[in-house]
Amino acid sequence: IPDTFIIMEENGVVIGYVNGPVISKAFITDDLFERTVPNPPKGGHQSILGIAVHPNYQRKGIASILLKKLEKIAAKGERLSITLTCRKELIPFYEKNGYQNQGIADSHHAGVQWFNMIKQLKK
Repeated sequence: IPDTFIIMEENGVVIGYVNGPVISKAFITDDLFERTVPNPPKGGHQSILGIAVHPNYQRKGIASILLKKLEKIAAKGERLSITLTCRKELIPFYEKNGYQNQGIADSHHAGVQWFNMIKQLKK
């Protein structure tokens, strides 16, 4: 999924990334962590399976920049939404970036309680 794996660099050093496949359902399921298939050219829901920022660059807006960049790519691909799961303590960060909390996810990935977050792109 190179079209939805975004890397941010500074002076040739990776300082952050965001990635995820386009999926047919609005919410992430655990099987997405086992197998990835190429993204369809149009439609579907853009998922986020990973977002990370180097500790030296955290709290500087890098994660928000990465989310905006992925949103632009998703809009070009006519995706319906951007969807992700996160831990409870990250809900305010995603809400600040326009995502809505949809409650506890069915996912049991890594034995953690996850929350479904979604940002609608098309009605």
